[in-house]
Order: sequence, then structure tokens, then C-alpha cells
Amino acid sequence: MTSRDAAATRLRILEQARRQFARHGYTAITVKGVADAAGVSPNLITRYFGGKEGLFLAATRVEIPVEDSFGGDRAELGARLSVSIVRRWSGESGDDPLLVLQRASGERPEAAEALAAFLDTHSLEPLHRYLRDSGLDDAEARRRAAAIDAFVLGVSTRRRVLRSELGDPAELQDWLSTVIQRLADG
Repeated sequence: MTSRDAAATRLRILEQARRQFARHGYTAITVKGVADAAGVSPNLITRYFGGKEGLFLAATRVEIPVEDSFGGDRAELGARLSVSIVRRWSGESGDDPLLVLQRASGERPEAAEALAAFLDTHSLEPLHRYLRDSGLDDAEARRRAAAIDAFVLGVSTRRRVLRSELGDPAELQDWLSTVIQRLADG
């Protein structure tokens, strides 16, 4: 197998794993089920990822360019964040490692810890720094960032995990924009 074929196969396995973990959580998923969906032998999953745990860890690597939302005036923060959030949430659910972590966090303590650590590092702290740098004192910036973070996670859990439906994306974006802006403004 060439390295190009190996890379494509590995990607196909990861796509299927993300989709299945996002829909069913960690416990219900088997290596064989992911392998069958990806059209490969279960041995390849063991070879590339070391088994189910390694596959889960690879499928839940998350990157969010949050800094893109933090450029500009604080008065426009709600609008910028809501566009980014709804775009992410409206994508194919199986392609979002954050959804995988959210669903698995009730089953696996390490998934809950990974989600919390990710949100602290890539959401809460950058938002805190942005609000502080926009003129708020440190304690107030931290309180507002925590409120926005908790609100967005709550909406995500309610609409994506518990209901698996977002509703109308434009209405959701408008509502998120308004509430996030109110939280940012205090």
C-alpha cells in the first residue's frame, strides 16, 4: 500500500469513527463496526490507532480557530461568535470532534476531562483575554467569559446532544448573537 493510500484509508476510518462516536457515544461503538463502515479490516484500525481507545483519541482531536472571532470591537462580539458557532453546528454532525466529546463525556471520564480542558484552553481563556483586553477588569472579564462559555455549552448540549436538532440556523444565529452580546456587555 502506498503512503497516499494509507493516508486516505486512515482518513476514511477517522471519518467513520467520528460519525459513529458522535451518533452513538463511546460504549456502543466497536472496532469491527467502524472497520465495516470504512470498508477496511479491523486489523487496520489496530495497526493505525492501536485499538478503540486510540481511535477515539484520534477522532476527538479538535481545532477551532477562535482567534478569528476575537478580532474587532466588543460591540460586535455576539455577531462574530454566533456566525462561527452556527457554521460549526450546522456542518455534518459526524465531522465535529466536539460533538463526539460531548456525547462521550457522560460515559468516559477522560472524554469529559478532554472536553473541559479543550474548552478552557481554546474557548474560555481566549475569551477572557479578549474581554480583559477590551477594557474590562480581570475579574469581570473572567465572569463574563465564564457566562458565555456556559451558555454556549448549554445550548450545544441541549440542541445537539439531547435533541440532535438545531432549528432554523438563521434564527439560532440571531438569538445566539443577542444573548452572547448581552453576556459580553454585562
